[in-house]
Amino acid sequence: MTSLADRLCSVVGVRWSALAVDIDSGRELFELDADRVCDTASIGKVFLLHRLLTEVDAGTRSLEDTVTRRPVEWMDNSGLWYLLHADTLTLYDVAALIGAVSDNAATNTLARVVGLDAVQEHTRDLGYHDSGLNDVVRWPIPPGAPGMLSHGTARELVRFCARLATGADLSHASAETLRRWLGAGMDLSMVASAFGLDPLAHYYFDRGIWLWNKTGTISTVRADIGVVMSQTRRIAYAVLANWDSGADVRDDVLAAMRAAGDVLRAELGFA
Repeated sequence: MTSLADRLCSVVGVRWSALAVDIDSGRELFELDADRVCDTASIGKVFLLHRLLTEVDAGTRSLEDTVTRRPVEWMDNSGLWYLLHADTLTLYDVAALIGAVSDNAATNTLARVVGLDAVQEHTRDLGYHDSGLNDVVRWPIPPGAPGMLSHGTARELVRFCARLATGADLSHASAETLRRWLGAGMDLSMVASAFGLDPLAHYYFDRGIWLWNKTGTISTVRADIGVVMSQTRRIAYAVLANWDSGADVRDDVLAAMRAAGDVLRAELGFA
């Protein structure tokens, strides 16, 4: 039988970093170059959300505080805020937009409020040295700005997901809030496509499966990290794919990522 690693490696020209771990036993379910640093597109936004909730736990910020977006923070494509009339939202709503639709304008506004330097220091303090948010969202990317919005390894991102699942690093309320934001994520096109869930409503159990995840997508990246659960098991996963500009591999990458999801589905007893 072909292993998942062989399946991923069969997609020519793609650099992978992949890992899945049973959270409660620590057993690795699959692994391929889990320490390879990859471009993770929008996935680094999770560190921004985590830093915000750390400040909430410290009592230095409230999710009920409001913030007004500035014209320079406006970004279209990924997101929803650019279509909305309201310029002022609570921090809770701004963060919810990031979790649900990876909102770029919300990311830029929240990064200004929290501070990109603070997010990066916080990420390092948590022990993530090969993963992080590098910049706000810019287009076009100006000279001198980081070439990648975020970067990461499957091993570190699985650790982040597992610790969030177990409530480490944040208060119970803040951990649940972050899981809820990510549980509203509407992109189930990658690993999560294997679970057959409603993309608009899949928090709590649907057909015996409960998922929360965060994805990253640009023309040369597909990345999906998260936690998928049954009534008896919790699995943290990260599957990151990078390829060179111009390579026509997107469909093959998505098919391989679904194969990773099929492995997880079978592990949960839903083969």
